[in-house]
Amino acid sequence: MKTFNLLVRLIPAIIMLQTLFFKFSGAAESVYIFNSIGLEPWGRIGTGVLELIASILLFIDRRAIWGAFLGVGLMFGAVVTHLFMIGVEVMGDGGQLFFMALATLICCAWILYQRRAEFSVILYSII
Repeated sequence: MKTFNLLVRLIPAIIMLQTLFFKFSGAAESVYIFNSIGLEPWGRIGTGVLELIASILLFIDRRAIWGAFLGVGLMFGAVVTHLFMIGVEVMGDGGQLFFMALATLICCAWILYQRRAEFSVILYSII
C-alpha cells in the first residue's frame, strides 16, 4: 500500500512538473490555451508557479495534502476549461492535455480522500 500511495503522489507531481517547461517557455500550445481564455501571459505563468508549488508539496509526505488540495483546484479548473471553453482536443493533441489534467485531478482527489481525517482537522483549524 505504501508503494501505491507513493505512486499516487508522484504521478500528479511528475505530470505537473512536465508541463512547466511548456508554460514557462511559451510553447505554442500553452500560449494558445491561455489566449483562448484571455489569461495570456499572466495566467500561464501564474498557473505554472502554482503547479510547481503543488508538485513540490506532493513530494513531501507531510505536506502532500496541501499539494493535493492545490492540485485539485488547479486541475478542476483545467478540466472545466477544456470541457466548456477550449475543447478536449487542443491543437491536434488528441486530448492528451485534457486526460493528463483528469489523471492529475483524480490522483489529487484520491490523496485528499485517503487523508480526509487530516484534511478535516486542517479545515476546522482554519474555520
